[in-house]
Amino acid sequence: MIYVHPQYFWLLLLLIPATARYIFKKSKSQASLQYSSIKTFENFKKPLKYYLRHLLFIIRSAVFILLIFILARPQIEKAENKTTQGIDIVIALDISGSMLARDFKPNRLEASKNIAIEFINKQENDRIGLVVFAGEAFTQCPVTIDHKVLINLFSGVKQGIIDDGTAIGHGLATAVNDLKDSKSKSKIVILLTDGENNAGNIDPMTAADLAAKFNIKVYTIGVGKNGFAEMPVPRIFGTQMQKVEVKIDEQTLKLISEKTGGKYFRATDNEKLKKIYDEIEKLEKDKIKEKLGKQMQEEYMRFLIPALILLVFEILLRYTVLRTLP
Repeated sequence: MIYVHPQYFWLLLLLIPATARYIFKKSKSQASLQYSSIKTFENFKKPLKYYLRHLLFIIRSAVFILLIFILARPQIEKAENKTTQGIDIVIALDISGSMLARDFKPNRLEASKNIAIEFINKQENDRIGLVVFAGEAFTQCPVTIDHKVLINLFSGVKQGIIDDGTAIGHGLATAVNDLKDSKSKSKIVILLTDGENNAGNIDPMTAADLAAKFNIKVYTIGVGKNGFAEMPVPRIFGTQMQKVEVKIDEQTLKLISEKTGGKYFRATDNEKLKKIYDEIEKLEKDKIKEKLGKQMQEEYMRFLIPALILLVFEILLRYTVLRTLP
């Protein structure tokens, strides 16, 4: 708590002469009688008024002190946090054949889509876009505040609409291109893949350099359990399930996130992927909270209310219990 006019506290020194005057006055106003013996009065109980005789002065002094605090104008600094604007987000989603692996329910691609849609539904003030990549990459939906349109386009994403492969660098570069002209204070790419860069003509680290240049933070997510995962593989007599080794270039994904100020995550099931999106949301929402200029809140009421209560109490005592006292 601070006081706008602390000089008023000097008025508290007036209590010293006021108290001295009160003591002097009380000592002079006491009458005296001479008795040969005080034994008669030894068992005499003092009335309640005797103990309350100084209460009126104490109450007045307390009211005076509270009024001085009010005059000093007490205030507290109220830090007001608010999100000044939304975030611009591009989700770069790997839709290569390996995303059909069933270590997620029902598979990696559908789980990634469903959880991303849940995430989108919570971002009321954010502009979000979608980039899909496999052997190449393209923008499925530019950044938009119209989340219904985005979700419809997201729902329509299927494996096979792009030649197979994993062009991580191309996918990231496409997402960066969608965000580079954004005026938002917070620009992020959520890049989700389950493999290694093996297609496209843009190196992932070159794309990361571009992201860093335009102040775009990249959160990378490696999708897939450790070891092997069942994956549908086309055969002559139809599709068969086959266990395939999970190979995620975690080292590259970590370097991308470190270079751009983001963070790398590993998702091994649906629940873990959902928690990753929640963590990304929290990290970014906390980042764009700003402390507005000093918001000072007046606090005189915490002194005024007890002062009024004491004043009313003093008046009631003066004209009831203590009305015969000088």
